[in-house]
Amino acid sequence: MWNELPLRDVVFTLLFRVGVASAMAALVARSNLFQRSLLVEERSLDERLRFVLFYGPLVGAGVLTRVLLGYQATDVSLEGSLVAGLAFGRTSGMMVGALAALPAVFHKEWLALPFAMMCGAAGGLLREVTEHKERVWSFGPFALLSVPRWVVNLIARQELAWQVWPLLLCIGLEALRIFLGSTFPRTLYYVHTEPGWAVVLPVLATLVGTALTLMIWNNNRIQLKLKEQEASLLSARMEALTSQINPHFLFNTLNTIGSLTRVEPEAARSLLVKLSNILRRLLRKHENFVPLRDELRFIDDYLDIEMTRFGPEKLRFQKEIDDSTLDAMVPSMLLQPMVENSIRHGLAPRLEGGEIRLRTARMNGRVVIDLEDNGIGIPADRIPEIYSSGIGISNVNERLKVLYGQDFALKIDSEPGRGTSIRIELPELFGA
Repeated sequence: MWNELPLRDVVFTLLFRVGVASAMAALVARSNLFQRSLLVEERSLDERLRFVLFYGPLVGAGVLTRVLLGYQATDVSLEGSLVAGLAFGRTSGMMVGALAALPAVFHKEWLALPFAMMCGAAGGLLREVTEHKERVWSFGPFALLSVPRWVVNLIARQELAWQVWPLLLCIGLEALRIFLGSTFPRTLYYVHTEPGWAVVLPVLATLVGTALTLMIWNNNRIQLKLKEQEASLLSARMEALTSQINPHFLFNTLNTIGSLTRVEPEAARSLLVKLSNILRRLLRKHENFVPLRDELRFIDDYLDIEMTRFGPEKLRFQKEIDDSTLDAMVPSMLLQPMVENSIRHGLAPRLEGGEIRLRTARMNGRVVIDLEDNGIGIPADRIPEIYSSGIGISNVNERLKVLYGQDFALKIDSEPGRGTSIRIELPELFGA
């Protein structure tokens, strides 16, 4: 029989045991392999096996520390086996229990293996009979505080809260361990307390250790789901913003082609070929980021279409591209809306047309893109509206906010009658 511990040592040992169970839970929760399996309730054999091979030896190491060094607080074999069954099923719970009990078996604690496997099986069976598996995660460390409310609900509504079952399971298994350990000395480890009320302390520690492990895993699970939902919302928002651009561009291009169909059918045919190239590129690869090189090719195709309509003498385009920026990753469809705005609102109203100049550079760890035109310009009082209204610039501004937060710059300068310049500064990001 293990030595009877004074009450003070019992309290210290059990508090430390709860801390060990929580630390193991937190360590497992940081594993990427384990995190992915938390997001679903039905897990593959491979996912369950990886969990067993990760968590089982960890719990077993605590038992080994107790066997070799006599630190009773590191033995969380009951809590570990039970929570493995509750979270991952009967087979996983039994396998974790078997791995955890091996050091005790070699120490000739013959009941350790069947008892630990029974704890894992009991947790798994409770999980299997539960109609909604999500309920497993509702068992918390303060379950005892809810007992009065559960009793009231049972009397008033004949409803028994699900959390009662894991609570009774923790109490029953710890009580059984104490009974077996005291009846068959040295065959099963348990915390041997002074006779009397102190026997409830190991039961309470088992309850809190099991519930804390589930709570830690559930908190991590909730965080992962929130991140997943945030990513889904971001993706949906980006798709919505991009969908504002593509139909807008397509509508204007088709109008251009339609205006040439009768008077210049060959030019219209050429524009259709160029448009098909653009659409093929958009449909082939829907990405938030593309190399600046691809974005410039897209602009070239777009401007070929617009120059066919306006004529090269009325629409001129100049580029000053820093070669070191060509592989920088930029948001897709970044330049086309701004070039379109320059043409439609800046140059088209001028009878003599005008010129668009595009420059790129790298400055202080940022990619700088300057787009200038010599069009009719924008009145100063209208510039603030452009950032938040319309489809072109406001759409680009919104997309940049989604992708970069506050780590970007979009500045518009304009002088009526002399033209408009737009500067975009983005963090340097290069593909692999």
